[in-house]
Amino acid sequence: MNAKPPAPTTSRADEPQQASAPGTAAAELPPAESFEGLGLPPELLETMTGLGVTAPFPIQAATLPHALAGRDVLGRARTGSGKTLAFGLALLVRTAGTRAESKRPLALVLVPTRELAEQVTDALTPYARALNVRLATVVGGLSMNRQTAELRAGADVVVATPGRLTDLVSRRDCLLNHVRITVLDEADQMCDLGFLPQVSDILEQVRPEGQRLLFSATLDRDVEQLVRKHLNDPVLASVDPAAGSGTAMDHHVLNIHAADKYATATEIAARDGRVLMFLNTKASVDQFTRHLRASGVRAAALHSGKSQPQRTHTLAQFKEGAVTVLVATNVAARGIHVEALDLVVNVDPPADAKDYLHRGGRTARAGESGIVVTLVTPNQRRDVNRLMSEAGVRPTVTQVRSGEAQLTAITGAKRPPVETKTTGGNAPFRGLGTRPGRPKESRKSAEARKIAEARAAARVRKGR
Repeated sequence: MNAKPPAPTTSRADEPQQASAPGTAAAELPPAESFEGLGLPPELLETMTGLGVTAPFPIQAATLPHALAGRDVLGRARTGSGKTLAFGLALLVRTAGTRAESKRPLALVLVPTRELAEQVTDALTPYARALNVRLATVVGGLSMNRQTAELRAGADVVVATPGRLTDLVSRRDCLLNHVRITVLDEADQMCDLGFLPQVSDILEQVRPEGQRLLFSATLDRDVEQLVRKHLNDPVLASVDPAAGSGTAMDHHVLNIHAADKYATATEIAARDGRVLMFLNTKASVDQFTRHLRASGVRAAALHSGKSQPQRTHTLAQFKEGAVTVLVATNVAARGIHVEALDLVVNVDPPADAKDYLHRGGRTARAGESGIVVTLVTPNQRRDVNRLMSEAGVRPTVTQVRSGEAQLTAITGAKRPPVETKTTGGNAPFRGLGTRPGRPKESRKSAEARKIAEARAAARVRKGR
């Protein structure tokens, strides 16, 4: 159920906190206090009530009045704040009652990843059915022939990743000249992933007088370029601090010894309840996942090396609870939504503040609480301190060791069901730079140790 959220805010571009953001507030349209007050179709309101959507979240309250009125909107809010319905309800209502021609959709939602495209489609499907609006999902990794067939059948709204949509447009299997509503969701992530040229090219092909709705957690230089070039006097709504950190999210830095990192991460993974764990490489994700399974932990890997059907199946297992630990690279930080996920662990610290916020944004979504934990070895502390400062986060810093009550108190860590042992170069976790047990001794160190032992034995014989 949607609890009654706090009132949102809208800001003018000349206010200090929004100085760099193009856009103006429209005082003649105050934030919506209820969905009923927006004049939404009765069949849509009935569907929303049946799904427990009873009161608008701040980003929805701030943007829906303007979006329904046909204004361009620039919304800034962190991931998990309810942006999908903020643009989705307006898009569906304004599209309903008109049929698309073959290959010529009427509305377009651009997102950075396949997972987010499927998530948006799943979220909007019940409302689209209520309004008799036809949806199609266009992403890489899935059958292009099937997607082409849906477009030829006359999809009204297309949810797409830029790469696959560009391919279909180049083959003339999709024509964008009838698109009158265009949404850019997670615009900053699309720019980060290198989609800016493709997004700009797509926006050049839709109807120039059409409506544009752009949502982003941050408004950096690339996003501002899109806004200034393609949005017409947008209404600016900002409902979260620029850093994107939520009050319902607790941040912890756990300082650990490098040799204990393996055991610490394993005990956290063995906790009761689900946990999303991030590592920086595909190889280390696969290695750690194999180890967790051998330890009796129901774990699965998610990264770009997996096929789209594999990724979809793995995510479904995690959402349903068949898998309790999802071990992932940054691919999972880009748009995945899992209900009631209360713990995210950065086993490897992310590269920058933006990645940290996207990873952490998988928890504490839509008003829920959550914890973000980052494991930090001594040589990583300076970089992590700088990263936290740039992210606008003040974490609780704790020195911990595996097996300690303090680790359990913060993360729910416990001993895994099966104790595993590894030796020498067969450690499954070498991607983290550490492994359990005694580190392998170098030849020089071994020779020095043998000499020292021989000298000690000689002193004993001489009575020293």
